Amino acid sequence: MMGLGYIGLPTAALIAGNKTEVNGVDVNPRVVETINKGKVHIVEPDLEEAVSKAVSEGYLKANLEPKEGNTYLIVVPTPFKEKNEPDISYVESATRAILPLLKEGDLYIIESTSPIGTTEKMRDLIYGERPELKGKIFMAYCPERVLPGNVMYELVHNDRVIGGIDEESTSKAVNFYAQYVKGELHRTNARTAEMCKLVENSSRDVQIAFANELSLICDKADINVWELIKLANKHPRVNILQPGCGVGGHCIAVDPYFIVSDYPMESKIIGTAREINNYKSFWCAEKVQSEKLKFELEKGYKPKVALMGLAFKPNIDDLRESPAKYIVQKVLQNTNNEEYYIVEPNIESHNVFKLTDYKTAFENADIVVYLVAHNEFKGLPRDTSKKILDFCGILQS
Repeated sequence: MMGLGYIGLPTAALIAGNKTEVNGVDVNPRVVETINKGKVHIVEPDLEEAVSKAVSEGYLKANLEPKEGNTYLIVVPTPFKEKNEPDISYVESATRAILPLLKEGDLYIIESTSPIGTTEKMRDLIYGERPELKGKIFMAYCPERVLPGNVMYELVHNDRVIGGIDEESTSKAVNFYAQYVKGELHRTNARTAEMCKLVENSSRDVQIAFANELSLICDKADINVWELIKLANKHPRVNILQPGCGVGGHCIAVDPYFIVSDYPMESKIIGTAREINNYKSFWCAEKVQSEKLKFELEKGYKPKVALMGLAFKPNIDDLRESPAKYIVQKVLQNTNNEEYYIVEPNIESHNVFKLTDYKTAFENADIVVYLVAHNEFKGLPRDTSKKILDFCGILQS
């Protein structure tokens, strides 16, 4: 298992939990040390129990270097270079790391979100460096499609799309996943499987962009967007999503760029949706600034502001690509000696922000800004003496 992050570690724990020996590989020594103690470095329900059991029974071990196996899963990040161009260098580095270990009959699977054609590029890399393996190993692409906070369940029960570089590779990969996955395994080719992952998250991004655009329109039109969407969804063929302060995470906020980068002229709706969702975060930050100024003019003193939430979605500790984090950073850049309380109940500390307990922040603040709909926030009073900016529907819950 090349990569022991948000997907790699749960997948390793699942496989090891089925009494298959798993050697997990990560470049971070702290991660390796933590896992080998039966602990975890990420917050995910049921994950620590699964890791602890797999380690104690000897089926899961973490290392800094790969060990020989018969199946190799590539589950490493695919970040961006400049201009939102996908960077597959981590996938390539992980592939090069296992090159000396590959042998006839081995199965190589990429799970990392990747641009179309990545599996074929890695096939050409492997065959270029190890020509004796041409036609003698199996290669496939199988994207994850799990929801943070429910990963351990969804890894088992969600359907999977599996695409090989040839029919034999597809069959080999399907047989592998069938040992661990109860969801249906859908066969295709590598390019279609790669595109499927990107399309799933681009579709979500477009739908969220529609909701976020509605929220901007409704703000100008003095209409409650939450009530509007609730009423519109009474139509039997309408299902509008809920607006938020943007889109985050390492999937929906990222995957559309994999398409836009390679097909800029053809991906007009997908590209525009990205712009709308990014703009919504900027708009939220500007809204906070204007409310601070309005408060000071009306009250004659600077407000205390509670910024509620940093994670990219409710009830998780994952801050990757978080619009809430961006808004907090943007607001703090334009501070004028106001007092701020930054809240994220799912993490103990942050290397940049000083965190405050959510109840303390609410009690002390003049302006409360709801950025993430964490469960903790839903039980707070609907205090009319405070100015509340609700960007995530807390007041509608």
